[in-house]
Amino acid sequence: MPKLLSVNNYHYRRGGSDVVYLEHAALMEKLGWSNAFFSMHHPKNFDSIWSSYFVDELEFGHAYSAWDKVKMASKVVYSFEAKKKISSLIHDFKPDVAHLHCIYHHLSPAIIPALKHAGVPVVMTAHDLKIACPAYKMLNDSGICEKCKDGSLLNVVKNKCLRGSTAASAIVTIETGLHNFLNTYKKHIDKVVVPSRFFMDKFVEWGWPADKFVYIPNYVDASQFDPDFYAGSYLLYFGRLAPEKGVATLMKAAKSANIPLKIVGTGPIEAELKILAAELNADIEFLGYRSGKELHDLIRGSRAVSLPSEWYENAPMSVLESFALGKPVIGARIGGIPEMVIDHETGWTFTSADSHELALLLSQIWAQSDESVSSLGRSARELVVRNFSRDAYVSAMQKLYAELGVK
Repeated sequence: MPKLLSVNNYHYRRGGSDVVYLEHAALMEKLGWSNAFFSMHHPKNFDSIWSSYFVDELEFGHAYSAWDKVKMASKVVYSFEAKKKISSLIHDFKPDVAHLHCIYHHLSPAIIPALKHAGVPVVMTAHDLKIACPAYKMLNDSGICEKCKDGSLLNVVKNKCLRGSTAASAIVTIETGLHNFLNTYKKHIDKVVVPSRFFMDKFVEWGWPADKFVYIPNYVDASQFDPDFYAGSYLLYFGRLAPEKGVATLMKAAKSANIPLKIVGTGPIEAELKILAAELNADIEFLGYRSGKELHDLIRGSRAVSLPSEWYENAPMSVLESFALGKPVIGARIGGIPEMVIDHETGWTFTSADSHELALLLSQIWAQSDESVSSLGRSARELVVRNFSRDAYVSAMQKLYAELGVK
């Protein structure tokens, strides 16, 4: 029985990368693999027999004393605790392969050499751009930023790239500088899985060797999604309410096009978006957090779903879920979105952050016949079944592990 060690900061469904971490392990278990997990203690974690190996909780939103802040910063840069505990887990579990997801800040890259020195093949899924960009988004308050590609890492501090904070930006700059010097990622990771070709190309632009990467797209199990191809009357956004998601641009466009918009989700700019909605006096409804059947019903009832991102999205699960439910997507032409949202086939694309272009596009879509919109929803569903299936994902992962000597 092959043994898989899955590694991630959180051991509960906090966000998309955490869901992939948990579901990937579940898929391997169904194929006969034995699973172990390495993560951080957290009150919301799922129960695990491996939790005794987890590192102490490190939550950046909490209040810390001055000394605790120093210790926290040191763990972000290099966690000796994480290195020691994962070494114990390796000794006891003896994994055949380790699959890393999001590990930085809470676990730190210190765990990677520990795995490699123990002879464990190391795979990492790049859910974001961290292995190139110290602040992991290639984004700051001024917009898209790639200054570190050919310049000094001090640009991160100068531009306060992480949370608009000089201190937080300085910590990740030191972290990245140290691990660049140690060559932690490139030397000790065998393969990096990228869910979008855009991310692969971007990493190569930033100096990574192309042969380090393998493109394996995310998946949805379409059999678990009951589609409705009827073209509804409203536009839907669901996701995090954060600046880089472009929700303000979407709201302005919906107002200009006189289109009813429903917004599902919460986040740091929720209050200011509600103020903007009042100022626009638009037909915009905030529905808060929704999941499961409630969310699926809202998607099925829409005419289209919009993803108006203003940063380098990877391969958003929201697109695949909308497609599986029979809805076309109106996506910003940025990051990996155009790889899934194919103009006039599975949806429509527009220039990111251009509310005027988006408003014109919305007007055109609402002027189309219901049959025309429904046909795109059917094509979207077919694309998911054909190119983003669970079986294709499993087959690609098994092939990757086999190439690393795991049978």
